Amino acid sequence: MKRKRSKKARDSKTSAATSRAGAPAKEKLSGKEYEKELARLHAELVKLQQWVVHKALKVCIVFEGRDGAGKGGTIKAITERVSPRIFRVVALPAPTEREKTQMYAQRYLPYLPAAGEVVIWDRSWYNRAGVERVMGFCSEEQAKRFLTLVPDFERMMIESGIILLKYWLEVSMDEQTRRLTARIDDGRKIWKLSPMDLKSYSRWYDYSQARDDMFKATDTSWAPWYVVNSNDKKRARLNIITHLLSKVPYKEAPHEKVKLPERQKPGGYREPDYPYKYVPEKF
Repeated sequence: MKRKRSKKARDSKTSAATSRAGAPAKEKLSGKEYEKELARLHAELVKLQQWVVHKALKVCIVFEGRDGAGKGGTIKAITERVSPRIFRVVALPAPTEREKTQMYAQRYLPYLPAAGEVVIWDRSWYNRAGVERVMGFCSEEQAKRFLTLVPDFERMMIESGIILLKYWLEVSMDEQTRRLTARIDDGRKIWKLSPMDLKSYSRWYDYSQARDDMFKATDTSWAPWYVVNSNDKKRARLNIITHLLSKVPYKEAPHEKVKLPERQKPGGYREPDYPYKYVPEKF
């Protein structure tokens, strides 16, 4: 005879299977299906890259979200098949003592895209609205002043010809805990868990309030925020790339069909009898 689950257990299960927006969680993608869709999207990103160069477009993509939301993995998925000379990733370290005395936006301006570039921000000027505000690296007055000024700053970017896309990756409390915990014992990921991550982890609701204030002030008609449910990292990556491609108008750039030329004749060249130091073949 089956035992009935308690109401608390049923509610917990329902909550775990529901996103922040209230939509039921979808079945996870298989690795094969994910790789197939990602390969298709990578081909489109290459077309976009060629079009950006051909039309001298300027594209700026901002990724924000809590620690463990999946920003790094998403950026890697976007950039792994395109040229780093065209798709540039910017992840600035903590400001130097000199930079702390500058106008706040000053350190970000040199990294904005020129013609024929796509710049991806792994955190951006919105540090002031999030980590700096929550962790006390700026005053409340500075944070509020930033939120007042940034819409005009972004309007100037757009009026200069920059295509600006802003993504917020939304992860649940339980999923963030799972991901950060997994980093502790994984030698490949331990570097991702900084002392700052540990401090910020305990301030979930402070970050929630900071996010809400940020959306209220900076979710404008000219530079809206696009929110992504990132509890399923594979689906989130595919959804973001698909959305990105829909927001930057592109076509296949004109190009000549590639054909390999004939190789030169040896012309008397012979392989030398040289004692090369080969890497041991362990695999």
